[in-house]
Amino acid sequence: MALSTQQPENDDRYVLLAKIDNARNVSNILKAIHFKESATVFASSMGFKVTVEDSKCVQANAFIQEALFHEFVMKEDQITFKINLTVLLECLTIFGGTPGESTSLKMCYAGYGCPLILVLEEDGVLTDCSIKTLEPDEILDFNFCSTNVINKIIMKSECLKEAFSELDMSSDILQFLMSPDSPHFRLSTFGNAGSTHVSKGR
Repeated sequence: MALSTQQPENDDRYVLLAKIDNARNVSNILKAIHFKESATVFASSMGFKVTVEDSKCVQANAFIQEALFHEFVMKEDQITFKINLTVLLECLTIFGGTPGESTSLKMCYAGYGCPLILVLEEDGVLTDCSIKTLEPDEILDFNFCSTNVINKIIMKSECLKEAFSELDMSSDILQFLMSPDSPHFRLSTFGNAGSTHVSKGR
């Protein structure tokens, strides 16, 4: 469902404007990285990158491509701000995700120090939310030089999830083995109860 055309057209004052017919597409992506309360949002002509960090040692990134939106307007090269991810997700799911119904979403941002405005519409009912934005923290750069990469594995997350579920979570040590020979990828834990090994082939 598209946003009502009866809304006042005063979007020119925003440096960022994005519209999508189903807010669930955005909330589902953000839920995957919601392990801390705050997130840093980077917006560019390519879309959004939302980054969550924990204790400067774990970083998760969610990418929301510009093509996902039916309207995406950027008036600056890049926009960066910090936001409460918990509040953002609560606003995105404010209608509760009724089966068979889609909630349209308009996101607006007027610039540094301004709140992120969300306008949601479902079945003719409009709700707007204003979320305070904060000065972004410095984000660690995990873009390691590709020429120094010795091993690289790309696998489905479900396979990795299954592998972790078979390991001994009481162990203090987790060992990763990557090899061109079998087993190509193996996870091992070592603890008081003994050792556990989970291998995955190509």
